[in-house]
Amino acid sequence: MKSRYSIFSLMRNALSYHEKWPEAWRSPEPKSSYDVVIVGGGGHGLATAYYLAKIHGIRNVAVIERGWLGGGNTGRNTTIVRSNYLWDESAGLYEHAMKLWEGLSQELNYNVMFSQRGVMNLAHNQQDLRDIARRVNANRLNGIDSEFLTPHQIKDLVPIIDLRGNGRYPVLGASNQRRGGTARHDAVAWGYARRADEHGVHIIQECPVTGFEIENGRVTGVQTAKGLIKAKKVGVVVAGHASVVAEMAGLRLPVVSHPLQALVSEPVKPVIDTVVMSNAIHAYISQSDKGELVIGAGVDKYVGYGQRGSLPVTEETLAAICELFPSLKRMRMMRQWGGIVDTCPDASPIISKTPVEGFFINCGWGTGGFKATPGSGWVFADTIANDRPHPLNEAFSLERFNSGYLVDEHGAAAVAH
Repeated sequence: MKSRYSIFSLMRNALSYHEKWPEAWRSPEPKSSYDVVIVGGGGHGLATAYYLAKIHGIRNVAVIERGWLGGGNTGRNTTIVRSNYLWDESAGLYEHAMKLWEGLSQELNYNVMFSQRGVMNLAHNQQDLRDIARRVNANRLNGIDSEFLTPHQIKDLVPIIDLRGNGRYPVLGASNQRRGGTARHDAVAWGYARRADEHGVHIIQECPVTGFEIENGRVTGVQTAKGLIKAKKVGVVVAGHASVVAEMAGLRLPVVSHPLQALVSEPVKPVIDTVVMSNAIHAYISQSDKGELVIGAGVDKYVGYGQRGSLPVTEETLAAICELFPSLKRMRMMRQWGGIVDTCPDASPIISKTPVEGFFINCGWGTGGFKATPGSGWVFADTIANDRPHPLNEAFSLERFNSGYLVDEHGAAAVAH
């Protein structure tokens, strides 16, 4: 058991100039076999491993990551957390994640910097107003906090917004989830990694997967750059590369991958105390604890795996931000990046068993992956441990694309779809 982080450990290590902190997690060489191998060392994969060990007592687990922990979408998102989704199935899953977020720093003994500053979704026309009213009412029926804001209430919460939207994007109202907010993305990965390691999970970085051993329709091992690793069960959680990795096991997924862009400005004093999203114009903004304005855009229209993004999308997003927030026009952007979002036809995830026995898949989150991290890991661990879906993810099986029982969340999934 690692020493707990506390004011006392901080003071104790200060005496040695903070040079004697123990390693946060081990970096072992892989064993020849494990009970469960998780492919993907992002937030979802690490959360899955942690809950497998803590809740289900399955500790002979390895997390295999081709790069470094949190180097994929976990470190390339805009850190927004919310649960105001439309359909009952989505609401149940995301609200479960929200409740886990609210105690996550204590659970992990690691400050994930979860800030419940609220998430606001703007309406710019009559159809937006109808959609927002429908979602607010659906949220309330599911016990999720949600409220409708008038333009004057929006102005009170965000004084720098221009309600006229420069004439192009008038602000007519908004939905608001006050329990929503932001969290520190890399801290989530590090916190789960540290706690999973405490429970005996092996975290193996710089280890690309090259294939799978499948015998008589059942997975028996994972081929990696460090050799064959035998496994009784395999869970794949690799976000934008889900279809590529699944193809190694002979599976074709109903998933397409697009670069999704984001960028941050130079730091300034606090000007925005909440998260402001506009689905209609593909732009959303919040302010980090360092003072940077974190701006999210839409996806590039082409299918791709680049982590760069493109100038046209950036220009379109910044034009909309400047029309809604004219005082930001002279801000300088410091850096931009792209993440690879994996999107299903109904903008809902896949958390499911597959036709290959012992092979489980967790993908298709689109832009909703980060906000679902603890809930996703919790239900995926339960599904792997018990060889059947948990009630919260039963609707998100692969089979729904054959049966037609889709969970269409294009509206609530926001800008990327």
